[in-house]
Amino acid sequence: MLNEFKDFAMRGNVLDMAVGVIIGAAFGKIVSSLVDNILMPLIGTVTGGIDFSKLAVTVGDANIGYGLFIQNIIDFIIVAFCIFLLIKGINSFKKKEEEEAPAAAPEPSTEEKLLTEIRDLLKNK
Repeated sequence: MLNEFKDFAMRGNVLDMAVGVIIGAAFGKIVSSLVDNILMPLIGTVTGGIDFSKLAVTVGDANIGYGLFIQNIIDFIIVAFCIFLLIKGINSFKKKEEEEAPAAAPEPSTEEKLLTEIRDLLKNK
């Protein structure tokens, strides 16, 4: 069982996925910091000094912090847009590689091969 787990964990796809998750988590922290410390204060200044992190509504005993929800939506939009740009760039790079690679000539049919042989025989006579 231990060997099977080792084989599974050492497959290329699993390692690539692990690296992607780690980089994604670090990127998420960077985007959260950008939103919390740069964008939201600027948006707050433009909207008249509103501090979105403190926007909340109290309903009975519950305190609903919709300002933090707005910040998380902005986080998500930025991360989703960056992932979109990354995938779009990768896809355009793959398309360029596919276009640059010459297409292999299709294999001639048996009739074409036979006609080519006949032509060559007639040429040689």
